[in-house]
Order: sequence, then structure tokens, then C-alpha cells
Amino acid sequence: MKRQRTLMIAVVTGLLAVLGGAALYAQDKTNDKYALVSPGGIAFADFRGYEDWSVVSSARTDEVLKVIVANPIMIKAYKSGIPGNGQPFPEGSKIVKLQWKPKKSTEAPFVVDVPDVFSQAFVMEKDSKRFPKTGGWGYALFNYEVTSDTFKVDPTALADCGHKCHVKVEAKNYIFHPYQKR
Repeated sequence: MKRQRTLMIAVVTGLLAVLGGAALYAQDKTNDKYALVSPGGIAFADFRGYEDWSVVSSARTDEVLKVIVANPIMIKAYKSGIPGNGQPFPEGSKIVKLQWKPKKSTEAPFVVDVPDVFSQAFVMEKDSKRFPKTGGWGYALFNYEVTSDTFKVDPTALADCGHKCHVKVEAKNYIFHPYQKR
């Protein structure tokens, strides 16, 4: 009798552990930015590690502060002279434009804007086979929602949302920002 009770407790404990683990896994998947895929087929997972990529440039509009980072393939291409040498960026090049709403620093002894609320990650991926109609580049926009601390695919972005703007810099292989000197 004691053995059956011990066995029953072990089975119930094991079942609860499995169900709890499954629930946690399901919860993590819903909050996992790397599970997102844009309408154009760009997966956020393709940009895993972007938080540690090298800075290419920065920019500012009235509404946002931007930091542009690129993967090692693209950084190596920049350092070799692309796009200024007329060569295209190689397949596998990836770039991310991170955007924040600005605020005035309350700590600096001078007037300076600093990042406040993170808002978006605009991504570009060079894959000429997947994106032949847009100069070999795929584009996606992932919005950050502060209240839920999650990313969402931008519902208004079309598969070629970035190409309409980037066609203006076709001669620079569709990239606005040069690699800035250090």
C-alpha cells in the first residue's frame, strides 16, 4: 500500500512537472521575439545576436534616435570599401536600425538628447534568391510594445516596405548609412 502511494505521488509529481514545463515553454514562445516572422518572410531569428553587432552609424530625426548595427559579414564588406567601390554587399549581409524616442538628459551638464523609450527594430537581409525584385534585400519592421515588453510584427508593413525608400540609394546597394570612421 505504501509503495503504491509513493508510486502514485511520483507519477502525479512527474505529470505536474511536465505540464508546468509545457506551460512555461508555451509562455516563452509567445514572448519570444525570435519566433516572429514578417509578412515578407523575414524571421527575427535571422538577426539573433544583433544586440552585440558593431555600430555602422547613427541618425536623428525629430521623432527618433537611431543606431544602425550590422552583422560581421556586412562590417567586413564595409571595411573592404563596399559600397563605395561599386561592389554589392555579399549574400548574408544583415543590418538593423534600432530606434528610440528621444528625451533630454537631466544629468548631463549640457543639452543632449538620449534614448528614452525603445520603439522599433527595422531589419534588412541580403538574399538575392529570396528577394530578387528588391535588389536582393528583404525588409521587415518589428515594433516594440513597452506595456507588454514584447516585439510584434508591424501589421502595416508590406513585404517590400523598406525598398520603396531604399531604392533612392540603389547606387549604394540600397544602404543609406556609410560605415563611420572611428
